[in-house]
Amino acid sequence: MRYEILGTLRITSGDEEFVSSTRKVEIILATLLIRADQIVPTKDLLAELWDENQPKHASASLYAYVSQLRKLLAQASERDDLIATRTSGYVLHLGSDDLDLHFFEQALKRGRSELAAGNAKEANAALKEALSVWRGSPLDGLQGGPTVNSFTQRIKELRLEALEMLIVSNFLLDRHREMISVLYSLIAGHPHHEVFYQHLMLALYRSQRQADALHVYERACAVSDSLGLRPGRSLRHLHEAILNKDKAVLSTACPASWAPRPT
Repeated sequence: MRYEILGTLRITSGDEEFVSSTRKVEIILATLLIRADQIVPTKDLLAELWDENQPKHASASLYAYVSQLRKLLAQASERDDLIATRTSGYVLHLGSDDLDLHFFEQALKRGRSELAAGNAKEANAALKEALSVWRGSPLDGLQGGPTVNSFTQRIKELRLEALEMLIVSNFLLDRHREMISVLYSLIAGHPHHEVFYQHLMLALYRSQRQADALHVYERACAVSDSLGLRPGRSLRHLHEAILNKDKAVLSTACPASWAPRPT
């Protein structure tokens, strides 16, 4: 059986897919999966479901929702012991079941280590594996309490890190042309993420498209100006280097760390 939270929250078993139609059951499942194999205190689950606006019989309602979740898991796995009750709360035991979150985190860790060691090909493969399990917005935008909402923000940041490292590994492998369309899409989805502008400028410049690279800088300036800001120092330095046709730009793998050479 496989749990998936990097997209629509669902459970798959063989060719079958299992989802709950009850939002609060989804929130409980999401919380238990985020903290899989750990006891999640009852008070934390109550906070996820109702925050500070708990109904009079909140604990009884929680018990009912957990019962519904147990039935869903039993239907998917033909087991009734996946969620254990403890004195302070509940724990979901993964056992031999898969969780896409763990696959992503493990592959990301490998990619990070390989890139730090200078193994671009191995890093590239690991990072592609990490990103392959993403199917959309984590938990499909499910709104819960502190655990669910902080997880969603954290995992989105980790995905951005994976994307940045994947781009760097592609540059190290001289695949800058392949990255151009990808980077245009990333800028459209993350218009305030300045590193993607830097990567795109570098990819375009290395593809002998200096004018397009400079247009990307103008686009970044317009976004910064709308916020009352200036482009960051690294972006400005990269722009200056491209204007001056500095050959150092052609050998730089990561424009985010680019800086003018000492004179």
